[in-house]
Amino acid sequence: MSTETQDDGDDLEERVSNFLRRNFPQIQMHGGSAAIQNIDRETGEVHIQLGGACSGCGISPMTIQAIKSRMVKEIPEIEQVHADTGMDGGGGMGGSGGMSPSFPGETTDDGEDSDEGPQAPF
Repeated sequence: MSTETQDDGDDLEERVSNFLRRNFPQIQMHGGSAAIQNIDRETGEVHIQLGGACSGCGISPMTIQAIKSRMVKEIPEIEQVHADTGMDGGGGMGGSGGMSPSFPGETTDDGEDSDEGPQAPF
């Protein structure tokens, strides 16, 4: 049974994948995804990319924190987890370049209606 030594790296990647599936099913249920970008076995670092609905989700920073704290506790080889949603500016609400929601009747900075919403059928 020497295959355990040969598959050690693959086993670690499989354990990280299983960790994400087991601990964060809500990511998939809400239309998001979590993918392993890189595992550096020597340093114990894992890079995770959250995508789909996670990009722009208001609670993705909390999801990232939960992944970081739980993974290092559950998988002994992991020393540090880097995770992000791939959005520029990461973490701040109302940062430049981000999309902000608009609501019917809301006005823009120049005073014009940005979206009047749907017209009534009568």
